[in-house]
Amino acid sequence: MGLKRRVLLLSAALGALCHGAWADTSDALTLSVDATDTAHRIFTVHETIPVAGPGPLTLLYPRWETASHAPTVAVADLAGLVITVDGKRLPWQRDPVDVHAFHVDVPAGALAVTADFQYLSPTRTGALAMTRDLLTVQWQSMLLYPAGHPVRDLTVAASLRLPPGFQAVGALDRQGTDGDTITYAPTLLETLVDGPVYAGRHVAQADLGGDGAPVRLDLLADRPDSLAVTPDQLAGLRALVTQTRRLFRGAPYDHYDAIVTLTDLMQSGGGVEHLRSGENMLSPGYFTDAAHQLTYLDLIAHEYVHAWNGRYRQPADMAAADFNTPTRDGLLWVYEGLTQYWGHVLAARAGLRGGQDTLDMLALDAAAMQARPGRSWKSLGDSTNDPLFDIGHAVSWRDWQRREDYYPEGVLLWLDVDMLLREKSGGTKSLDDFARSFFASPPAPVGGQLIRPYTFDDVCSALNALVPYDWAAYFTHRLETHDDAGLLDGLARAGYRLVFTDTPTEAFRQAEVDGGALDLGYAIGLSVGKGGVVRTVAWQGPAFRAGVGIGNRIQTVNGAPYTAEALTQAVRNAAITPVTLGLEVDGQAVTARIDYAGGLRYPRLERAKGRPDRMAALLAPLKD
Repeated sequence: MGLKRRVLLLSAALGALCHGAWADTSDALTLSVDATDTAHRIFTVHETIPVAGPGPLTLLYPRWETASHAPTVAVADLAGLVITVDGKRLPWQRDPVDVHAFHVDVPAGALAVTADFQYLSPTRTGALAMTRDLLTVQWQSMLLYPAGHPVRDLTVAASLRLPPGFQAVGALDRQGTDGDTITYAPTLLETLVDGPVYAGRHVAQADLGGDGAPVRLDLLADRPDSLAVTPDQLAGLRALVTQTRRLFRGAPYDHYDAIVTLTDLMQSGGGVEHLRSGENMLSPGYFTDAAHQLTYLDLIAHEYVHAWNGRYRQPADMAAADFNTPTRDGLLWVYEGLTQYWGHVLAARAGLRGGQDTLDMLALDAAAMQARPGRSWKSLGDSTNDPLFDIGHAVSWRDWQRREDYYPEGVLLWLDVDMLLREKSGGTKSLDDFARSFFASPPAPVGGQLIRPYTFDDVCSALNALVPYDWAAYFTHRLETHDDAGLLDGLARAGYRLVFTDTPTEAFRQAEVDGGALDLGYAIGLSVGKGGVVRTVAWQGPAFRAGVGIGNRIQTVNGAPYTAEALTQAVRNAAITPVTLGLEVDGQAVTARIDYAGGLRYPRLERAKGRPDRMAALLAPLKD
């Protein structure tokens, strides 16, 4: 390392420690966001930051988003930064090592510095933060804060100006409204960033109950017809709140907003967790075309559970003091894996997803994880590091590279833990008991965050208090193993086994549609998208060994023009006639003869003879 590099690193470290010493945390920062420029998708920010005296000040632009597990806030989207004191412009210097840090010298007599800038939100469909009819205010992208102070010690008084005709929703407490401008009650910076605001022209709300800690459903859509929710759908969501509260026996929030966007223009098919709200990005037909939404029927449940697991009780290595200190993701198999498991279970207990469909979804997880040759070099424990280097990067060979497998494999792991508890206790203990003890929460503070960190040892100790067992050794083995022995033990203990048949389940069919590809991965080892383009190839599978590559275009199947139906039929008859593909590869014609005779193979679960059915008890609704 050269001398100049050492000096720069030392400067950055000292800046983080010392430059914030001049900030005055006794007064609130004021933050005004103007979100009216929907034509250009530009947010305009005006911010005032109190200071206690003259000297150096470092202002930080957040880097680590609360729920992304990675440094995903892009400082490239901040533009036009001007810092002033009493109307006079101050020069600023971006730190050459930590480019999210901006250094200024505060003159004598100054009580505050003012920062003006724009947040240039994404302009491409699918990643938009603002459209003509809908927008989201993610506060971490729209503020600077003084270095050297925990975000739990800084107070912010925020306001938001909306386009005419927009209605805003979210968990932040309001102080008042003046025309199109909303003023929010002063709150901790941590709480502000954990409380995104959504707004739109087409908004609907409904009460979901909550036993003294009310839960509200906030729907926003591109079109008003997408807001049509049936009484049965509302009843299912109210049952979800009831079942979740019965599981945890209390709430870590004073109120909660389940925010649901119904749009294809903004991000769809995912969610973001917060303590007092959850962001659920779903398709416009989520409620109006409910029969085709099997894949995402547990999303709202997943984000809701995160209020307990992830936000209230948070892995200690993730509990950073600010938004720029790196965190570690080693417990994502608890944070996300356990939450994913309860999302499946609670969706079934609430009746959002039927029992058979739940089994079929579990079969998809089991089959996908069993077909992970990448486990031979990359353990489940190592996959928890994926957000740190994978976010924003495409993964071509997912079964070999593995990507965030702590979600689906986490489901199988925690199913086994649940079944072990039931088996070893003679049915008197289960993971429900773990939920009630480990996530027990006192009454939630008003206007503040309630966080209790946990460690690996805490998880093991809580389980051991229920059923004595060497849980540390159990988890260590499951996290570090390089084979799939024990992978499906939870299914076996629950009384089921994974099988493959020649007929896909409805869950498999919908997963194909959601993925936009014909999935023959468990047969010849490939999936095919529009125009016959090969989307995925199973590592060392039949198609791989035949020389088929990702991005190849299938022109013919056994000499006939390619269609999805023709390829499916060819695989069905593979035992009689080998599958031969005519491919276009880099502009040249190539023939691939696939050595496979197994026919069509689709995963499902079936009852295992001689084993008790513990799945029925798992999925049954909880009583008072």
